[in-house]
Amino acid sequence: MTAGWEPRPSADAEGVEWRPALDVPPPGQQRRWTVFLRWLLLLPQFIVVAVLSIAAFFVTIAAWFSALVLGRLPDPIASFLGSVLAYQTRVSASSALLVDRYPPFSFDAPDYPVRIELRATPLNRLAVLFRLILMIPAAIVNSLAQTGWFAIGWVFWLIGIVLGRLPEPVFGATAAVVRYRMRLAAYATMLTPVYPKGLLGDAPDTAAPSAYSATRPLRLSTAAQVLVWLFLLLGLASHLTSGTVDYDDAADDRSGAGTVHEGRV
Repeated sequence: MTAGWEPRPSADAEGVEWRPALDVPPPGQQRRWTVFLRWLLLLPQFIVVAVLSIAAFFVTIAAWFSALVLGRLPDPIASFLGSVLAYQTRVSASSALLVDRYPPFSFDAPDYPVRIELRATPLNRLAVLFRLILMIPAAIVNSLAQTGWFAIGWVFWLIGIVLGRLPEPVFGATAAVVRYRMRLAAYATMLTPVYPKGLLGDAPDTAAPSAYSATRPLRLSTAAQVLVWLFLLLGLASHLTSGTVDYDDAADDRSGAGTVHEGRV
């Protein structure tokens, strides 16, 4: 995350809308034993993230009221929420097998290969007021993508164990999901006024400067884009199946209750 929290424009010098950025190094060789034990090794990190998420929830409430009044986030609130988001993103990237290095138990991790960049920009008070409603479509997309990734994440885990790395399409599609989740969280916590975008990668731009990292800009191959669509379809199927099962279970419960009632009569 960038140092400091000075207000900066929400667009770059060319007038292009600026969005929170994720930097991850290109896919490289990983130790197979850390891939095999990745989620077990990250259990302490998951606990820390859960505690930080609870704290961030209450701070976000204060941030919402502050943004309504000031049209921006106060520096202490923005700094805390930005640090929590950076921490969460490092753990997410590690758990998704994007990097092999273990994330540090620290807000400040300038040497860690996974970084995010946030820019403090003025906030539209009306958009802040209706933030919970506005973010619903992006939250649905994020839920589908996350659910779909977890549905076949075990396949990527096996590939990582066998090859000791992630193939480029898997790396790109996974990075796209991690970045979209980060951008949604930044929007939800009012760290950015820009709506979450870029799940299918960044559009080609011949005039763009040289790449900062493997994910800035994030250029997805056709295979990686197909994987992202697969995540969405699997997520949708999972939610529909879950809803059907819940409905059927409820119907069975009502039927059973009716049978018991008739027996008592």
